[in-house]
Amino acid sequence: MATGTRHKWSLQARLITAVVSFVSIILITVGLATGAILGTIVSDNLDSQVTRAAERVHWSPTATAEQILSDGPVEPGTLLIVGNLAGTTGAYVEDDGTVSTFTVDATLLRKLTQQGWATLPVADVGEYRLRIANDPTGVFAIVGMPTSEVSAITARVVTTVALLTAGGLLVLAAVIALIIRSSLAPLRSVADTATRVAATPMSEGAVTISERVPEEDTDDHTEIGRVGLALNTLLDHVDSSLAARQRNEERMRAFVADASHELRTPLASIRGYSELSLRGIRQQDAAGMPSPVITETTRESLERIQAQSLRMSALVEDLLLLARLDEGKELVYGAVDLTRLAVEAVSDARVAGADHDWIIDVPDEPVIVAGDTSRLTQVAANLLANARVHTPAGTTVSASVAVEDGDALLRIHDDGPGISPDIADELFERFSRADTSRARQTGGTGLGLSIAKAIVDGHGGVLSVASEPGSTTFTVRLPARPVDPAA
Repeated sequence: MATGTRHKWSLQARLITAVVSFVSIILITVGLATGAILGTIVSDNLDSQVTRAAERVHWSPTATAEQILSDGPVEPGTLLIVGNLAGTTGAYVEDDGTVSTFTVDATLLRKLTQQGWATLPVADVGEYRLRIANDPTGVFAIVGMPTSEVSAITARVVTTVALLTAGGLLVLAAVIALIIRSSLAPLRSVADTATRVAATPMSEGAVTISERVPEEDTDDHTEIGRVGLALNTLLDHVDSSLAARQRNEERMRAFVADASHELRTPLASIRGYSELSLRGIRQQDAAGMPSPVITETTRESLERIQAQSLRMSALVEDLLLLARLDEGKELVYGAVDLTRLAVEAVSDARVAGADHDWIIDVPDEPVIVAGDTSRLTQVAANLLANARVHTPAGTTVSASVAVEDGDALLRIHDDGPGISPDIADELFERFSRADTSRARQTGGTGLGLSIAKAIVDGHGGVLSVASEPGSTTFTVRLPARPVDPAA
């Protein structure tokens, strides 16, 4: 059964809730205790009133309750029930001093006979605090005072305490919220700084972290200030490390570019001399004049020198291209018809891979992008060659061009064995190879996909791959219209 995600409360909310709840318990406890004590005092006072009223009653074996209350000075509210020769009669004094009678309930008499003191409702009169008093002459009297005043006082006390408690809690919550909010302001500043730093891309390129916690929030005399100070120190170290990393990358890039540039001349010389020597040998062989100095071993050695010099020259050219792409060079922008580019690339790949099945799927209308035609052609050729080289004969390779969400997409798909998950994350790294998952048929430098990614990145696009057994798709996503490359 699906359950909703529980969101944890913020530190400010938890602190306010804890403080207000604790104070609420204290205030409510104090209020209840005050009400209980006041109720006891008022009840004792009422009992004293009943006792005094009983002392003022003039006993008579023949007078009714109404006559007794009318003859003596009694307080308003006094109730009297008399049992004598005149029978059992009841009367009470109203607030204006008028004496009124009421019918005595026998149930009331039985309860009082058993309890002596009781708080009972009297029919048609109200609730009274009652006391039974017996006279030696055989007359009994029940004297009582109304509990309405006690109830009114208790209600006023409870209402007052409730209002004061509620108001005090609201004021307390507001004050605590202001105090906690101002106290946690430095912590929010630290969190905001950390959030902005976390949003800064740091994986590559020149990175400078300019964000810092404000100086007023880095007081090392407070706990939160020490956190802010520690974060600033950490950011200083990270900034220094990133600057050092960038300097090392620039030195390495410059070294690779310089070394590649310097190696081009001696490699060209080696290749030229090996070609010249082999040409002379072939000419002697063609003329039927074999030289006794030139052996078969020498011929094979020269051929190996030529092959390795060609391979090393290709590697040097790739390294030099990557270095220049890293520096933002080598790209010459213009309008590129991605549809035509894909058709020509597949045509060239079909000749090189006759043992594969090739499919082209492009729209009727040209798809124009802003880019370097030769470099984008290199990307398409590289991806098609990658599909051809790393899949067995009979594999179907398809190239398609489409426009989605304002972007031009070039997809190269094959139904080969797929890419191993072990190397999928580093597939576009330099000198990365997929030998463990695909049949390798020819040698290579391991720079092809990294060059393709660098070219696509230089165009402001994205090169991605999705692979599983029986389906591998490389996708090149570029803006589908000419754009300013400097934007």
